[in-house]
This record gives sequence, structure tokens and C-alpha cells, in this order.
Amino acid sequence: MALLALLVSLFVLNISLGSVNIPFTVVLKWMVSRQIDNEIYQNILLKSRLPQSITAVLAGAGLAAGGLQMQTLFRNPLAGPSILGISSGAGLGVAIVVLLLGALQGISLSGLGWYGSLTITAAAFIGAFWVLLVILFLAQKLKNNAMLLIVGIMVGYASSAIVGLLQFISSKEDVQSFVLWGLGSFNNLSWDKHAIFIPLVLTGLLGSFFLIKPLNILLLGENYAANLGLNIKRSRFSILLVTGLLTASITAFCGPIAFLGLAVPHLSKGIFKTADHSVLIPAVILFGGALALLCHLIARLPGFDGTLPINAVTSLIGAPIVIYVILKRRSLTQ
Repeated sequence: MALLALLVSLFVLNISLGSVNIPFTVVLKWMVSRQIDNEIYQNILLKSRLPQSITAVLAGAGLAAGGLQMQTLFRNPLAGPSILGISSGAGLGVAIVVLLLGALQGISLSGLGWYGSLTITAAAFIGAFWVLLVILFLAQKLKNNAMLLIVGIMVGYASSAIVGLLQFISSKEDVQSFVLWGLGSFNNLSWDKHAIFIPLVLTGLLGSFFLIKPLNILLLGENYAANLGLNIKRSRFSILLVTGLLTASITAFCGPIAFLGLAVPHLSKGIFKTADHSVLIPAVILFGGALALLCHLIARLPGFDGTLPINAVTSLIGAPIVIYVILKRRSLTQ
């Protein structure tokens, strides 16, 4: 309940504060009646801050849920939703259309407005989706999770190498556009894109709840899980599919968002002192959404020239918190 209250509070702050502050009374009135007398406030709220806030909540929740599932599946505290190379695949897709088209055809997608933005999003999703298909195929062939993890990391390295080559042959303007995409943002989703983004992420989050039981059993180790009747292959495939859907969707629409998927599961475990996924899944969803809202609020506070890169804010805010939680847990165990 406290996390839910925190999430709602940060959501209200996000749609109220910014370069133009909207009074809380106006925001609360809109939440009740869906009407605002001031047309300027209404345009800012409906066309900018509300879709950005919804994007932040869903992206933070989805990455946190995916990170928790990866850490449980691979029994690795450093695992995150991007560890299987899906984010790198999205980056490769964007690099191909932004850098390769620019180098071969002299086309700058950044100057094509809505069409260019839609093309970049589609390229990111296709790149992430193909990597996901490769990972799911290999999951049926490889029995060892460690081998699958290594393959995913290698896919990420290979994608990064190709991106590096494309950057070498591209113009400065195209490289700058690609770098800006790689910094991540919650500002790029219009309501038209939300019609695709929201169902994809909600489907992944719903799938996470159906995985609570196999995730809890996997905590005992694969041998014990198999003895208890768990189909390891099917469970691994389902976990990878759900996490891949979340990672591919969020990376395609928001860019690669750092830190949230890795850190929020550790923060939630430190707060709730449990490994039970029936507690952790809803906890990381609420905590991830709240932390993403906090970072988005800081990124566009008054006084900044424009909006700060969301990845810079997530890492600067979150890394000290994680270090503190780890040190605190270590001191308690001594």
C-alpha cells in the first residue's frame, strides 16, 4: 500500500511540475471530472505530461519485472532484462536505419518528423524481436542456463561490434541521432504509439503473474524443481518470452533504459526481506514504476535547459541507493 501511494503521488507530481507548473487543485479536479478550464493547462497535461508519465510507469514496471525474472532464472544478481542481447538487437535495428541509410542514401530520419520516429521505433522492435527469436530457439537446444547466458552476452557483443562499424562509416549528424536514441527517453510516445505500447507491456506484466509459481520453484535449483514436477524447458521458454516481450517493447519505444531492471529487484528484496515472487512481482512493478517517475521528474525539473538524458538520471540516482542497500544487508549479516 505504501508503494502504491508513492506511485500515485509521484504520478501527480509528474503531471503537475515542470517548466510550467500546473496547480495541484487543477490536477485533482481533472482527475475527478476530466475537465480543465484553462486550455493551456489542458494541452500540456493531455498532450505531453500524461503520456510521458504513463510511459515512465509502464517502462519502469516492465523492466523491473523482467530483471527479477532474469535474476531468478540465471541465479545471477547481475542479470538484467538486457543481458540476453535483446536491447543490443534493438540498437542494431536502429543503427541500420539511422546510420546505414544515412551513409548509403544520405537520408536523415531525424529530419523526417513523425515518419522518421515511427521508422526508428519499428526498426528497434524488429531488431529486438529477431534476437528474441534466436534466444528462444537456442533455449530449446541448450539445457544449461549458463551456456544460454553466455550466448546472449555474445549476441550483444556482436551487435555492438556491427553498430561500431556503422558508426565509423556514418556522418556526425547520423551518429549524434543514434547516440541521442541510446540515452533513452520517456518523451517520444504520442497517444498513437501508446495504442501499441500499452497493450504490449500490460501483456508482459500479466504474464509475469502467471510465472510466480515456477519462479518460486526455480529458487530451489533446477534439479529440485524437476523432481517437484516442473517442466524446466517450458518454464524457461515462458520466462524468456515474457521478459523478451517486455524488453523489446520498452527498448523499441523508449530506447535502452539503464539501471531499473538490474537494481529494482535488489531494492525490493532489501525492503521486503523475502524471495517469494508472489510478494516480489507486485513489489517490483510498483517500485519500478515509482522510481522511473522519480527519475523522469528530476530529468525535467525547472532550471534545466530541456530534458536531461533519462539514463544519466537513473544511474546517478539508483547506483548509490543499491550500494547502500548492499552494504546495509552485509552489515546485518555480520
